[in-house]
Amino acid sequence: MYQAIVFLPLLGAILAGLIAIAGARARCPGEGPPPGLDEGAAASDHGTHAAPAHAAQSHDAHDTHGHEPAAAGSRTAELITTTLLMISMILSWIAFVQVGFGHYDERVPVFTWFLSGDLKVEWSLRIDTLTAVMLVVVNTISGFVHLYSIGYMEEDPYRPRFFAYLSIFTFFMLMLVTADNLVQMYFGWEGVGLASYLLIGFWYHKPEANAAAIKAFVVNRVGDFGFALGIFALFALVGAIDFDTVFAQAPSLTGKTIWFFGWHPDVLTLICLLLFMGAMGKSAQFLLHTWLPDAMEGPTPVSALIHAATMVTAGVFMVARLSPLFELAPNAQSFVIFIGATTAIFAATVGLVQNDIKRIIAYSTCSQLGYMFVAMGCGAYSVGMFHLFTHAFFKALLFLGSGAVILAMHHEQDIRHMGGLKDRIPYTYIVMIIGTLALTGFPLTAGYFSKDAIIEAAFVAKSPMAFYGFICTVGAALLTSFYSWRLIFKTFHGEPHDRKHWKDAHESPMVMLIPLGVLAFGSIMAGLPFKEIFAGHGVEGFFRESLTFAKDNSVLEDMHHVPLQIGILPTVMMAIGFVIAWHFYIRRPDIPVELARQHEVLYKFLLNKWYFDEIYEVIFVRPTKWIGRGLWKGGDGWLIDGFGPDGVSARVLDVTRNVMRLQTGYLYHYAFAMLIGAAAFITYFMFAVH
Repeated sequence: MYQAIVFLPLLGAILAGLIAIAGARARCPGEGPPPGLDEGAAASDHGTHAAPAHAAQSHDAHDTHGHEPAAAGSRTAELITTTLLMISMILSWIAFVQVGFGHYDERVPVFTWFLSGDLKVEWSLRIDTLTAVMLVVVNTISGFVHLYSIGYMEEDPYRPRFFAYLSIFTFFMLMLVTADNLVQMYFGWEGVGLASYLLIGFWYHKPEANAAAIKAFVVNRVGDFGFALGIFALFALVGAIDFDTVFAQAPSLTGKTIWFFGWHPDVLTLICLLLFMGAMGKSAQFLLHTWLPDAMEGPTPVSALIHAATMVTAGVFMVARLSPLFELAPNAQSFVIFIGATTAIFAATVGLVQNDIKRIIAYSTCSQLGYMFVAMGCGAYSVGMFHLFTHAFFKALLFLGSGAVILAMHHEQDIRHMGGLKDRIPYTYIVMIIGTLALTGFPLTAGYFSKDAIIEAAFVAKSPMAFYGFICTVGAALLTSFYSWRLIFKTFHGEPHDRKHWKDAHESPMVMLIPLGVLAFGSIMAGLPFKEIFAGHGVEGFFRESLTFAKDNSVLEDMHHVPLQIGILPTVMMAIGFVIAWHFYIRRPDIPVELARQHEVLYKFLLNKWYFDEIYEVIFVRPTKWIGRGLWKGGDGWLIDGFGPDGVSARVLDVTRNVMRLQTGYLYHYAFAMLIGAAAFITYFMFAVH
């Protein structure tokens, strides 16, 4: 069963990929697109990509293929990949019940991957409760995203390629969460990075999509470099990379130091910081967060699958999987809290003023991932996983709901051009309200149980950074409520700002509405029924050996005895945020405009995302380009080409070219040369004899 869960998406990706290749050949038998152009760009040159002006400005203008006919086999590819994902999803829920409640942990060997000296890497599937939770999250969200995409990508002619990318991403994510060793995890880790690059840049005839895909890939490489160093250090010290051996040997590393560029840090602290560096990149944490908002250039289903529910949670899962290491490195845990809390408040402030509907939700994702890392740093690993579990449902719902709004508004994404849509698309309005209630932590929704548990854990944790985490998460709860309701009010309430598209707005097809309904159901029911096993007294019995529960860490117990005022504080913040948003955008919509005018510097600071992109441009991008250009022009061009093989061959050609000029073929030229030679010869001997 477990092999089927993991490899069915791979089978779907292969079949869809073959259909995509066959379709591409059928379009242009015997020839491909012109050199330097992809299929989309080639079609654009023939006028088939004519899009309305506003669609060309939109981030999600998937109708830029115009009326180009769909690739042959598009419907077949959709049905194959979606069916296989649905089967994998059903098996994942069965595994969740068997493993979590039936205490049925298993290690499924597949084959020996490779042997190199002392390094032996087995390809095995590690099936425990932590894996089972991730299997449910990944396959449930992916399955319904596949179903949703059948309707959303209906106009795109390259659907087989899109569905192949979706399924290959799911396979790599499953490889990551079922990994039994660090090398196998790194394989899945890099695989989802590749799939993310392909999906963000799916519309690669758009320069913005290409730039966003490259940015995501490069920023993630920065984090992955640290992750790789952490794996190398563990192997150098332990001599193995499988989790069981590493966890068994980890206590022996306590108190030891290691030489690191003249510095002698605690070895476990250094290793955990390097590993967490990978999590910062993959989960878009503060300083390595800049790629996530730009990744909204990809199709909306990509945003829901990769950048809300699955890939960005890989870092959280990795910290949970390596909890035996982090528990032995309290300083690293404090750093995790600091980064998570800073991300939570930073992303929430930026989300206050964004106008692109998908970017608002993207910054919300950054903020909520920060919450999860605060829980991980506090040692409440199961609570962090609880929020990962609930967040997957309501954030995927919000992204897919925004996709329905974008489709209804003919690919308009600016909420300032919307308004009054609740009367035109009431079903989408209701599910977006449910997702917003869950995100803001309204009582009895999924987010209420998981997010409040994180805030309570931060309040009772003994880490020196815990109180900072508590303050930031409480503040972020207020800001989250404000920007979430701002999105709802400006999109669905008030007067329409674009009456033409408002009149044409209508509900999405049923194949898109069904996933929205299922995710709305999950946004409510993923909370209370699972509270006891994730954040209650049944945690240790449910997770067992898959997570570490330190004997001296009483966070999970103490968080059930917080004062009443602390327990209701997140709900109070949620209510205050709602009231302020209602007052600003329903009762007095002139107030936000006036505030932006009076505090223009602050407004622009937040609108420009704290100027991180501009700062990185000055600190990293320009110097790198300057160095690269210098190495290209000076190193490669002047030095290597000038004095290396190219230079030598060029000088030989120069000499032979000049010698050839002497061979004119005229007799008087040769006679004159002989006369000059004879004169020179006689002159030499005259002076030599003298």
